[in-house]
This record gives sequence, structure tokens and C-alpha cells, in this order.
Amino acid sequence: MDMHTVVVGTSGTTAQDVIAVARGNARVELSEAAVGALAAAREIVDALAAKPEPVYGVSTGFGALASRHISQELRGRLQRNIVRSHAAGMGPRVEREVVRALMFLRLKTVASGHTGVRPEVAQTMADVLNAGITPVVHEYGSLGCSGDLAPLSHCALALMGEGDAEGPDGTVRPAGELLAAHGITPVELREKEGLALLNGTDGMLGMLVMALADLKNLYTSADITAALSLEALLGTDKVLAPELHAIRPHPGQGVSADNMLRVLAGSGLTGHFQEDEAPRVQDAYSVRCAPQVNGAGRDTLDYAAIVAGRELASAVDNPVVLPDGRVESNGNFHGAPVAYVLDFLAIVAADLGSITERRTDRLLDKNRSHGLPPFLADDAGVDSGLMIAQYTQAALVSEMKRLAVPASADSIPSSAMQEDHVSMGWSAARKLRTAVDNLARIVAVELYAAARAVELRAAQGLTPAPASQAAIEALRAAGVEGPGPDRFLSPDLAAADAFVRAGRLVAAVEPVTGPLA
Repeated sequence: MDMHTVVVGTSGTTAQDVIAVARGNARVELSEAAVGALAAAREIVDALAAKPEPVYGVSTGFGALASRHISQELRGRLQRNIVRSHAAGMGPRVEREVVRALMFLRLKTVASGHTGVRPEVAQTMADVLNAGITPVVHEYGSLGCSGDLAPLSHCALALMGEGDAEGPDGTVRPAGELLAAHGITPVELREKEGLALLNGTDGMLGMLVMALADLKNLYTSADITAALSLEALLGTDKVLAPELHAIRPHPGQGVSADNMLRVLAGSGLTGHFQEDEAPRVQDAYSVRCAPQVNGAGRDTLDYAAIVAGRELASAVDNPVVLPDGRVESNGNFHGAPVAYVLDFLAIVAADLGSITERRTDRLLDKNRSHGLPPFLADDAGVDSGLMIAQYTQAALVSEMKRLAVPASADSIPSSAMQEDHVSMGWSAARKLRTAVDNLARIVAVELYAAARAVELRAAQGLTPAPASQAAIEALRAAGVEGPGPDRFLSPDLAAADAFVRAGRLVAAVEPVTGPLA
């Protein structure tokens, strides 16, 4: 287990800390300030709980049942019941990294001192994370409003020693057994605590943070593969000149053009577009407009990161404890801000996948590839080359278009029409995860095809750019074979996918290009 420690304070957290806990198993600790804020807020809740007047979430029911005043002797049962009843998820298990992000982000809000949860409950949340215990959370159950209710409820259930969880060895066992094995005492929930553990955008936010990290790598990787395709197609790099992008100053466009230009520096393949057997005045859109498409996606990532940053700094709960001692109902749990950007990212990922596939298809078509063999085959007719690799890529692109249909444009009422407009942010996050996985595969197929095409050009006596050569050498060192007769292709494509996904393509070229954005 990673010995890196993330300290949770009162003012939110960072994307880096979320990833460190979710993916790197970083240890979690509460700051002294957080413990103090937790204790102070709890005093306010205890004082309100002792009063005869009803206070939502403290001495009332929830949602459409909020009109009932709950007597003191039933309030512990009320908090346990909300967790048990809301842990109603169905379907496949959610990935471990998503559940860890979910738990950590709920702890982030609890530690703010705005929820009224006792310090010992927050410490138990940290203990469960540090023990590597991961509650079983299911795919379906969140509408993205009143927070990710069912997913968070399954996590809260494990804190109570109920339900199922996965231990650090990967075995699913009753949560109570796992807590006991790690010396963790199950929590006995008191006023407001059950509600406070459920009412947040933590699941969709955690998936947004991880998608942003993955997409940053994929966008840089796509700049590199676009440059390799431009080379292989004997295109011109003049369209990447900084003065052209300065007169349309979208930041991401300039970044992508600069990345491509640095990858292509010193290439002997570029600039032959007017000299081959099919001369053209300009390259096709999928080649010439790569910076514009990649760059627009980059700008969308930047906006999504701003939204994520705001949410990471937020305390999302209902009701909340304010510094002046008021406990107020609110609508901050509504997932709309996060849901929108999750959908935006699915749209730009689909478009990046689409333009990437178009370049691959061009590499394989002898009528448009400017002297490359059909399907980059060794002996066309006897060999099919990369024909079906492009089919696979096209199938992935088609699914990306379906995944780009926004979830946040939908709403379905719940809780007897009390919760009559919901964000569907969890659904937006779930489909974005699939889109990110598919995009990695799509970029990997372009890399596979473009690397083979560049090597075939080298056999024709044309010298690729040093950065391109470095990328291809690293790909071959990773076990992905070069040109030759047909072979079992799926393992090569899987290896190329792993190469891209792990950031190894970017790492391979940066010693030549310098750091790419």
C-alpha cells in the first residue's frame, strides 16, 4: 500500500488527492482543524435535537416524509433506517476506484464541519479507507439528486457493519466481519448522521476527476497519433504554424498544434503532398483540422476542470450547519453542474474518436493513402492487413456517438413528486467511463496503423521525425509487432491500448520533444 498520506481539512480537497486515494491507496488523516470543526458543528446539532421544534433531518423524516416530527427515542432508528432503505442499488458492482473516490469525497464534506456528523464517525470513514475495505456499490440507484443516494447508502451501510464489502485481498465478505478483522468498531448513528452520509454528488464528482486525468493523457496521445498519421500520409506541417493559430486564439487549438509540430520536428516525410502520384493543394480535414478538433476538446476539459475544482471545494449536504449556528435546508445536492460537464466530455470524446478513426481509414485506403499498400497489408489479397482493426475502431466510434447522448437532458420524478427534477449525473458519469475506455482503444488503433505506415514509408527511403521514431521504438519494445504477414491481431491491439492508457506513448516522445501539454 502507498504510504503517501492525504490530510483532509475543512476547505475541500484537490483532484490530485482524490486520485491518490482512489487509485494509489493513499492513507487518509483528519486535520486538527477538521476534528475541531466536526465537534463544533455537532454541538449545534445536539442543541437543536434537544428542542421541541422540528428541524429537518435532525428531528423529522426525509423527502416526502419530512412533515413527521420524530421523537427522541426513535431518532437513532430513523438514521439507521434511512441507510438501510436507501441501500437499494442493483446491477453490476461499481469499480473499486470509484467507490474509494466516493467515500473519500463524502469524508471531505463531512470534515468541513457543515454536516453535524460527530468526529468519531468521520474517523471511522478514514479507518475504512485506510484498511482497504471497499463497500459493494451497484451500478443503478442514483438519479444524481439528493446526491448519489443509493451508492452512498451502500458505503454508509458498511460503516454500520452491515451489507457486503471487498477486503484488501479482493474477497467479498460481510462488512461486519471485515471491520472486526481490522479492529474497526461499527458506528451507531445519531441525529442527522445517516442523512449526512448520503446527501452528496461524490460519486459523479469522483468519476469526473478520474475521467479528466485519463482524458488529459488521451488528448496528448491523440496529438501524437495525429502527427504520426500526417507523416504517414505525406501531409504538410505548415498548417501547424503558430501564427495561423494565433489569429484564432482558442487556447487548446494552439496547444494541440504546438504538440503536433514538436512531434514532427525534423521529419523527412512531411511536405510531399504536392509531389506524389495524387498531388493535392491541401490535406483532408481529418489531418488538417486535427488541432481545431483536439483543441476544442482540450478547452472543454479545462472548463470541466473548473467545475470539478469548485465542487471539490464545496460542502454538499442538506440540511447544512452554518457558522452562525443555523441549520438550513438547501438544494446544493443537485448534481446539475457536474452532470452537464460529464455530458460535455462524452461529446468531445466522441468527436475525438470520430476524427481519429477517419485518419486510420485514410491510412488503409490505397486510393487516399498516397502510395501505401492496401490496408497496410504485407501481400494484399493474401493478407488482409489492418482491415478489421479499422472495423473494430469504427464499432467503438459508433458506440461513442450513442454514449454522447446527454443524460443530463433527462429527468424523472421521484419521492412522491417531492424530488421532481433530477440531474442524472451518476448516469452521465457511468457512460463517460465507458466513453473514456473506448477512446483509449480508438487512439491505440490509430497508433498501431500510423506506426506501421511510417515504418513502410521508411522502407521507401523516407526518414520519420526523431520523436516519431522514439514512439515507434517504444511501441515495439512493448511487444507490439511491426509490419509483416497477417497474424493474430487482437493481442497486438490490446498491447497498444495498454501502452496508450498507461501514458507510455507520451512518455516515449517527451525526451525528444520536451514536455507536451
